[in-house]
Amino acid sequence: MRQLVDLTGKNIMVTGASQGIGRAVAELCVELGATVTLLDLQVEPLHAFLGELGADRAIGLAGSVTDRDTVETLVKQSVQKFGGIDGLVNNAGITRTAMALKMNIDEWQQVIDVHLTGAFHCLQAVGRVMVERYKENPEASGAIVNISSDAGRRGTRGQINYGTAKAGVLGMTMSAALEWASYNIRVNTVAFGVVETPMTEVIRSDRFREGSLAKIPIGRFGLPDEVAKPVVFLLSDAASYISGQHLSVSGGAFMAS
Repeated sequence: MRQLVDLTGKNIMVTGASQGIGRAVAELCVELGATVTLLDLQVEPLHAFLGELGADRAIGLAGSVTDRDTVETLVKQSVQKFGGIDGLVNNAGITRTAMALKMNIDEWQQVIDVHLTGAFHCLQAVGRVMVERYKENPEASGAIVNISSDAGRRGTRGQINYGTAKAGVLGMTMSAALEWASYNIRVNTVAFGVVETPMTEVIRSDRFREGSLAKIPIGRFGLPDEVAKPVVFLLSDAASYISGQHLSVSGGAFMAS
């Protein structure tokens, strides 16, 4: 039987790649035949992960998506090593929790810078490579998946910075999808609910666990390995006619909100 999702010969860039969802996406991409280009702020976990994947399958750089020079350097290295970039997963993220009236401007700006401006840095740098490649070869294609959250569609308490940034990601997806469709570049968003990662430890703690689970019809939190699958699907040729879409991967939580 023909394999539906096959990334053989593709090179995928993933940000926030040393743990959680980013790591699961990168691992699945390699399992399906791709090479990966990884960016993460955590030096030791990133280098350890690169060692596990092997130099023939992965390259990476420790740094922040908020640093435009770092992003552009990694993109150049990726093109030199693997010949191009076929996919991008904008996954890097942080949280700075405070109620709206108590949030200071640094807490606001740090989250906006990572989730929205940082994602734009990567989207622009990779998009430029994809557009130029298409001009040289009209058979070429590209796929970008921006990671958002249901918080960007319905709001959230205590993280107005995060909800705002993730809402911005939705708008960025739609604009890029419209601009780049003629270059055979697809741009989509996957919006997560609560996934079992270090970033959601507080939400999943004993204090909030019961209330959090009550909002999820499926009745459990997501796992990185399972939520990575729809992301990788959107990167693959199996999703060749899908662009400008927002896919909620949240156990039905958005439906129930």
